[in-house]
Amino acid sequence: MAEPKVTPTAIYRAVLLAFGLVVAGLIFEQLATLVLAVLIVVIIALPLAAFATLLERFHVPRPVGVLLGLAIAIGALALLVFAIIPVFTHEINRFANSLPGIVDSLRHKLGRLTGNSPAKTGQQIQQFINGYTHQPSKLLGPIASIGTSVAAALAAVVVVLLTAVFTAIQPEPLVKGTVRIVPVDRRSQAMHILERLGTAYLGWLRGLIVGMVILGVLTYLGLRIVGLQFAAFFAILTAIAMIVPYFGALVSSVPPILYALTISPGKAVIVAAIYILAHQVESNMIQPLVMARAVKLHPAVVAVGVVAIDRLFGFIGLIVAVPILATIRILIQEVWIFPMESRNLTLAKPGAVAAEPAPLAGRGPNGLV
Repeated sequence: MAEPKVTPTAIYRAVLLAFGLVVAGLIFEQLATLVLAVLIVVIIALPLAAFATLLERFHVPRPVGVLLGLAIAIGALALLVFAIIPVFTHEINRFANSLPGIVDSLRHKLGRLTGNSPAKTGQQIQQFINGYTHQPSKLLGPIASIGTSVAAALAAVVVVLLTAVFTAIQPEPLVKGTVRIVPVDRRSQAMHILERLGTAYLGWLRGLIVGMVILGVLTYLGLRIVGLQFAAFFAILTAIAMIVPYFGALVSSVPPILYALTISPGKAVIVAAIYILAHQVESNMIQPLVMARAVKLHPAVVAVGVVAIDRLFGFIGLIVAVPILATIRILIQEVWIFPMESRNLTLAKPGAVAAEPAPLAGRGPNGLV
C-alpha cells in the first residue's frame, strides 16, 4: 500500500488553516465585545423608539420624543438612587460599625465547625489581612485596574447611550439595511425575526424591572418580620443581583445567611427559607405573567446558558444573558425548526411529492451550459 504523499498544496492549506484559526482566536474577543455592545444598544433603543412612536400620535417630533424618553428614564433612575442612597448609606455605616463583632462571632462559629480554636482561626484571618496590609502593591494593582475599568465603563456608557438615541430616532435605515442583507425571498421572514426579537427584548426588560422591584420588596419585608438587621442593604443587594439569572439570586442570599448564622443557626435557616420563598413567588408567579410570555425560555436552558455565556463573553455577558439566549432560540426556530416542520407536514399530505431542486441559473436540466 503506497504511503500518502505530502504535497506542497496540502502544506499550504494546513498553514493557511492554522493562520486562520490563530487570527480567529485573536479577534474573537473583539467580536464578542462588538456583539454585546450592539445588543445593549438595541435593548436601550427599543423602549425609547416605542415611547417616541407613542408621542408621534400627539404630533410630538420623534427626536423630541426620544430625548424626552431618555430624560424620563434617567430622571426615574436618579430619583430611585437618591431615595435609596440615604437608607443604603445608613445600613452600610451600621454594618461597618458592627463588623468587628460580626467577624468575632463568625470566627467562633467557624472555629467550632472546623475544629480549630477561635484563636487559631483568628490568627489565620489576621494573617490573610496582613498579607495585604504589609504589601500594599497587592491592593494598588487591583485599585488601579478598577479605576481604569471605571473610566472605560463610563466612556462606553456615553457611547452606547448616544448610539441608542440615534438608533431610536431613525430606526428604519438600520432595519432596512439589516433586512437587505438576506436574499429577496427571505426578507419577509427576516422582518418577522426582527419583530420577534424586539418583542422578546422588551418583554425581558419589562420583566426584569418588575421582578427586581417585587423581589426587593418581598426580601425586605421578610427580613424585617424576622428582625434581621440591615434588611434594606440585603434587599437592595438581592434586587441588583437578579440581573444575573439564578446564580445572582444564589450569591445574594449568602451574606444575609452568614450574618444570621452569627446570631443563631435557627435564624440562618429562617433567612434561607425567606429567600427561597421570595424567589419562588417571583419566579413562579410574577415572571410567568410578565417575562415568560415574551421570552419563553426553560429554566434549565437559562441555567446552562448563563454558564456558557460567562465563559464566552465574561461578566458583561451575564447582564444580557437572557436576551442572548432568546436570540439564539428565535434564530434556531425561524431558520431551522419551523422550515423543517413545514416541509415535513407538506410531505406528509397524501399525494405530496418532494420538489426537485431548481436548475442552476444559466444551465440546462442536466447541469450543462
